[in-house]
Amino acid sequence: MPTILGQNQYGKAENRVVKITRDGDTHHIKDLNVSVALSGDMDDVHYSGSNANVLPTDTTKNTVFAFAKEHGIESAEQFGIHLARHFVSSQEPIKVARIRIEEYAWERIATSDGNSKFIGADDVKHSFVRKGQETRTTQITFDGEKWEVISGLKDLSVMNSTNSEFWGYVKDKYTTLKEAYDRILATDVSAKWRYNWTSDEERMPNWEKSYEQTRKHMLQAFAETYSLSLQQTLYQMGSRIINSRSEIDEIRFSLPNNHHFLVDLEPFGLKNDNEVYFAADRPYGLIEATVLRDGVEPKIPVDMTNL
Repeated sequence: MPTILGQNQYGKAENRVVKITRDGDTHHIKDLNVSVALSGDMDDVHYSGSNANVLPTDTTKNTVFAFAKEHGIESAEQFGIHLARHFVSSQEPIKVARIRIEEYAWERIATSDGNSKFIGADDVKHSFVRKGQETRTTQITFDGEKWEVISGLKDLSVMNSTNSEFWGYVKDKYTTLKEAYDRILATDVSAKWRYNWTSDEERMPNWEKSYEQTRKHMLQAFAETYSLSLQQTLYQMGSRIINSRSEIDEIRFSLPNNHHFLVDLEPFGLKNDNEVYFAADRPYGLIEATVLRDGVEPKIPVDMTNL
């Protein structure tokens, strides 16, 4: 049976680049994991093995590190835009470049006060501790004319210890779950949001401010929603972001319901008044949905694992 070549791409995955910016004695860190995927006129290399149109993946790796020096890293999005534009504009066979970036945040270590017995402790501005919260993500796709920027985060662990209920659900002969009128609501937020910036003719968003504000609205909505279901909380989080950030048209969430079950302490003669819980890591409910600006077509893939 004859065969033909389908969609294909190639590149160098997970290039770990750390950029130190030295502002006198004060240093700043950008820590990225950059993956490059290129596609275009690549039939020959698959059919005959001809590498005439192939930019080596090692070259894409080198480009990532060189661009960190030449352009700096203002933001993950801006760095990805520089890379995508370069690959499409400099190599005629390459028609589409997709850059995926994870950013690992660091914060400055607070040192002793000026009266410390340690010499120079008040002048230390180059020591950092890795933040143990979310990982920031972005995906930049460029076809020579249009941009698509999908940013997000993953592994942002949040919890409400009250103001959450779950009752009135469908029950059948296999239902054993008891209705809850005061429960813990906990999840590890994975979210992707799509910017409506698509052209060099348009004003580019302030990527750093947009991320900070999107994260802020996400957390505030989680904290301020009296939840009757995780689905309700998800929708409130997405709506708050869409209504507050005009540069974002679409956001998709994947929220595991990290169950916390009350422990039966009666065998020990103790009353458990919503105080002691067993945190179950699996199985877990998984709630996923997209929230859109009215009139906008969804473009973020439903299966976020393929993003």
